[in-house]
Amino acid sequence: MSDPAISAHNLARSFGSTKALVDVSLDVAAGSVCALLGRNGAGKTTTVRILTTLLPADGGRAQVAGFDVDSQAALVRTRIGVTGQTATMDELLTGAENLETIGRFCHLGAATSRRRARELLEQFDLVAAGKQLVKRYSGGMRRRLDLAASLIHEPEVLFLDEPTTGLDPVGRAEMWTSIRSLVSAGTTVLLTTQYLDEADRLADTIVVIDRGLVVAEGTPEQLKASIGRPFIRVTLPEADAAALERVGRLLGAEAEVSGRSVSAPAPDGLATLGDVVAQLGRLGVPVHEVGLEYPSLDEVFSTVTAHAGSSPRSAAAAEGVA
Repeated sequence: MSDPAISAHNLARSFGSTKALVDVSLDVAAGSVCALLGRNGAGKTTTVRILTTLLPADGGRAQVAGFDVDSQAALVRTRIGVTGQTATMDELLTGAENLETIGRFCHLGAATSRRRARELLEQFDLVAAGKQLVKRYSGGMRRRLDLAASLIHEPEVLFLDEPTTGLDPVGRAEMWTSIRSLVSAGTTVLLTTQYLDEADRLADTIVVIDRGLVVAEGTPEQLKASIGRPFIRVTLPEADAAALERVGRLLGAEAEVSGRSVSAPAPDGLATLGDVVAQLGRLGVPVHEVGLEYPSLDEVFSTVTAHAGSSPRSAAAAEGVA
């Protein structure tokens, strides 16, 4: 197996008496997406700032693209791209001019900067918009241009901090498509997000941080399975009390009725579902829908980050310093 593209061990960081990171460790495989989740102030942005060499850690160590973020910071910077929570383009320049300027800042030279700008405008469906001033761009167009700018020097590792905050559903879907395309081409992505559906759809692995500590990690499926069993739900065409009672008896002592549905644990997953479907056919009760359901990522997040004074939020405002 190849070495991870991002590797952090026991990262710690304080701001005065406030411990932003207590002990954060994570590994991200090359060519994969890792989502970093946490409530406001949990330590997500601090972790990203350390990994992108913008902030020194008080303790622990980290490598990105094979280089130490502390002792080899200059080499790390040549191999990463970073997109922050807000677009940072110059509104008085065109999209193409912005990309070419950033290319020159990256020492690519005029010809290479122009070539990369053309390639990226095409990649992100901004060819026509590339001739327009950025101040005329929609929110989604600005975020796509910002992402394009972070790729001007073809980085191995891309850090995305709340990449879809403020976008409408269409803009979010476009950004997801762009991220998937980058990963399929071999880019490694670490993203922070408070949209749990975004993490569920994009991430190969998820790391949940709470009060500066890693409290859960794994694939979305592993995390969902870790907090509860799947359950089966049978929904009838109407809330017929007698029919609901018969289905409840079929599903067992743990069955619960809600409206026109009956649900119960399915300890054997699909095997349980198949058995219940067969028995429903013999029972003779009209069924509108039957299916197997799993705990959601929202439930995972609420469970592993639950503590006094906080309430779960699936789509919160952008995180502050920590």
